[in-house]
Amino acid sequence: MTRPTEAALVQTAAPRLARPWLLADIGGTNARFGWLAAGQGQPGHVQTLPTAGHGGPAAAARHYLQGLAEALGPAYTAPRAAAWAVATAVGRDEIRFTNSGWAFSRAAARAELGLDELLVLNDFEALALSLPHLQAHQLRHFGGPAQGLPDAALAVIGPGTGLGVAGLLPTAQGWLAIPGEGGHASLSAADDFDAAVLAAVRHVHAHVSAERLLSGIGLPVLHAAVAQVLGQPARIHTAGEVVQGALQGGDPVCERTVDSFCALLGSFAGNVALTLGARGGVFIGGGIVPRLGERFFASPFRQRFEAKGRFQAYLQAVPTALITDTLAALTGAAYALEVTRG
Repeated sequence: MTRPTEAALVQTAAPRLARPWLLADIGGTNARFGWLAAGQGQPGHVQTLPTAGHGGPAAAARHYLQGLAEALGPAYTAPRAAAWAVATAVGRDEIRFTNSGWAFSRAAARAELGLDELLVLNDFEALALSLPHLQAHQLRHFGGPAQGLPDAALAVIGPGTGLGVAGLLPTAQGWLAIPGEGGHASLSAADDFDAAVLAAVRHVHAHVSAERLLSGIGLPVLHAAVAQVLGQPARIHTAGEVVQGALQGGDPVCERTVDSFCALLGSFAGNVALTLGARGGVFIGGGIVPRLGERFFASPFRQRFEAKGRFQAYLQAVPTALITDTLAALTGAAYALEVTRG
């Protein structure tokens, strides 16, 4: 099925773009680059670069391409087309990242890299586009039926550096990805403990969005609030330390923080499912949940996902699954370029 995008509608008469294609999945902390040559079904030569080590995405792309040219030697061909999935809202030309200092102009980056085409889309728009193509080995199902309703909307959320949200709707022309900034919607409490935690956070941040707590930048904030509610000192300052403290055991504040994280994420995911009518399934991406391992699957996530009063039965019929393939967004970016100019 093809995806009817504005770019596709405008450029369907344009010439097809020859491969190789440069693909990128650019977040607030890391930029993952990949290469799609002629005849390739999946991105190859994948490399992850820290955003802090480069001045912007074009500089990081040059670094990646230079290394690739050295590795491939005479077999290397400079790309003429690229698709970048970026962790921010996508405007017309100027792109500014929400959780890093990077900013760039699409036109300037295209010229700097010598590209005929540079498609820029939201990272969770790209991840959503990958959903219909994911196979069982790329997912871990963990709640609800094995399959959702056929030809129904899908949703994906993902706590990484920030919190991404997107939908995928079936249309007569194919799948239509719905990018958005749902991670910045207000977070709500489902019980008294949630309410106390949110009240503690509001003393520091006037608006408590979902991303404020359910992300890499949010875990330390959540930990401090949980410690305050429990009457304990908050000694942890990074997301990694919070996760490590919970998984190793013996740190009740870290353990309660991770449990609270999973519960709040479940409530939020249920809200997204109801808002989008995602009866085909809700998928979890991002880098944090896989780090939680079995603790996530034993958490209150699914219980909170379904706990929507009169619509509990509705959500019980919606499957949830973790995306285990870290290259899914690159695949979605390639698909977006394929239907645009491929």
